Amino acid sequence: MLFVLVFFCLCFLTIIARLVDLSGVDSKTVRQHIASYDNSLHWKRASIVDRNGILLATNLKTFSLYANAKRILDPKLSSEGLVGLFPELDYDSVYEKLTSGKGFVWIKRNLHPWEQVAVNKLGDPGLMFRVEEKRSYPQGNLLAHILGVVGQDGHGLMGIERSMEHYLQIPERAIENPDPLQLTVDIRVQDILHEELTKKMEEHKAIGASGVVLDVHNGEVLAMVSLPDFDPNFPENMESTSAFNRGTLGIYEMGSTFKAFTMAMALDSGKVGFLDRFDATKPVKIGRFRIRDYHGEKREMNLPEIFMYSSNIGTAKIADVVGKEVQQDYLSRLGLLSGLDVELPERGTPLWPEHWGRVHTMTISYGHGIAVTPLHVAAAAAALVNGGEYRQSTLLKGQGGEPTRVISKDTSEKMRRLLRLVVADEDGTGGKAAAKGYVVGGKTGTAEKPGTNSKRYDKRRLVTSFMGAFPMDNPRYVVLTVMDEPKPTKNSFGYATAGWTAAPVVKNVVTRMAPVLGIAPQDEDSQMLTEKLHIEYKQKEAEIAAY
Repeated sequence: MLFVLVFFCLCFLTIIARLVDLSGVDSKTVRQHIASYDNSLHWKRASIVDRNGILLATNLKTFSLYANAKRILDPKLSSEGLVGLFPELDYDSVYEKLTSGKGFVWIKRNLHPWEQVAVNKLGDPGLMFRVEEKRSYPQGNLLAHILGVVGQDGHGLMGIERSMEHYLQIPERAIENPDPLQLTVDIRVQDILHEELTKKMEEHKAIGASGVVLDVHNGEVLAMVSLPDFDPNFPENMESTSAFNRGTLGIYEMGSTFKAFTMAMALDSGKVGFLDRFDATKPVKIGRFRIRDYHGEKREMNLPEIFMYSSNIGTAKIADVVGKEVQQDYLSRLGLLSGLDVELPERGTPLWPEHWGRVHTMTISYGHGIAVTPLHVAAAAAALVNGGEYRQSTLLKGQGGEPTRVISKDTSEKMRRLLRLVVADEDGTGGKAAAKGYVVGGKTGTAEKPGTNSKRYDKRRLVTSFMGAFPMDNPRYVVLTVMDEPKPTKNSFGYATAGWTAAPVVKNVVTRMAPVLGIAPQDEDSQMLTEKLHIEYKQKEAEIAAY
């Protein structure tokens, strides 16, 4: 007890001695210590540029207005003057601050230079300014969901600004001019995709839209748009609907685009061949469910025909042959059963049935019963056409991950032919995605959304999509477009399906972006994939008919 008592007495004596020592330090020295401490905590935020070095986000010095209420000469006159300059301010609130007697109260942050001049003209010495930095986005709303926003404290709140905070936020004393963060985005392609999606969304009065342009060889995202969007320069005007990133956070049943994955797994597993035929004359009845075709051929069809005519019945029967285990294995390999690994905090996780039975195997084969993000589909589509290698998508230049083989090169070649057939053949569902001079392939997808008041699907509320790739003789890019609840128009003859809403956007994007990226138009003679497929297909059909 005595030992503990002596120990604590010594501790308190040490503290008392230090307090006496500090009390002898003059105020100038204290201020120098505080200034040094504040300076060590001053941070600089790095800029963000696109793949070509175009500025996307940077910091600008601004002046923020505060008041020393102890030095205000005329609170009433100054309050009236401030409200006159800034109508968004409340007079009673400003007057209360100016009469509070406090040495520091914020009035308004991040003033424009002309606003600072106007405040100085009020002539009140109690109105003062503090130099701050404001994040500026020269491209406005063009990359809103990719870049995100920065809060008043200078820290990222969403998008790249938040996920790459550790890189962007740098102590100013540590490095004077930090290197900018370079993204994979090409501002030219982003502008094209944004403009084309906006026009089509307005034409069909859709509640939203999204799109992705992806490099199939390294997983780099050249463009990604989510509509509606917002201007990150004015985050206070951002609404909840416009803040939502449909490209990476929104999960949707993507409809018939999933038929491409079903065909790939059927061919790659060897369970179904090109010329295997399936009866699509009548709906498939399984339990209390019936699987029907939208515009059925009502006849036997082989695999290319099932894909070209987008037959739900035929695709369901192919999936039934493939089986649940093989289906789950391939969907997992293609990244469609796991969360995104892209450099954004807004990432969606796929949804699928907890009890994956035979009926689910059939419905998932044509994109119902499983919900994923558009970027999931774009990344999986890239693996189908690039030779069979899956890569994680990335928004950071030069950060593409190692590839994983998911299907064979031979299967990838067959899928390129099938995807081209959907666009090139006059009976294909994706004819409106054909871009003159370019070999485009792809697959339409039209899915009904669940009803608002029941568990049944609502035929009036559609999610339409087109999963495109080009040039199909040597694929370089995947272009995916999605429209949320498009409405039929006179020009679409009363249809709101993917062939009328999503496919034309891909055509326009490809036509405009290809020259920008240095891809020259191809003449008709060079489109040998289409001709080769048609010749082989017709020959085999003739052989079967003769037999």
